[in-house]
Amino acid sequence: MSEWEEFEILLEGDAEEASWQEQALCAQTDPEAFFPEKGGSTREAKRVCLSCEVKAECLEYALAHDERFGIWGGLSERERRKLKKRAG
Repeated sequence: MSEWEEFEILLEGDAEEASWQEQALCAQTDPEAFFPEKGGSTREAKRVCLSCEVKAECLEYALAHDERFGIWGGLSERERRKLKKRAG
């Protein structure tokens, strides 16, 4: 299963989680941008996240579910790890 297929399954989630995910701009754009190859640019995905109304909910989800791949809430996996270290 590809990372994008796993992402789509997560986006389906339960009813509570689906409410914010239905509004996510990433669901309407190129999925490859949110899962770049190692060393690839995250710029396009982060630009989409900047104008997304559910960016905070997305980031909260990624942190709660320890998402290790992709751009979530405008942050890369490395940026999310740094955020968790500062918070914890």
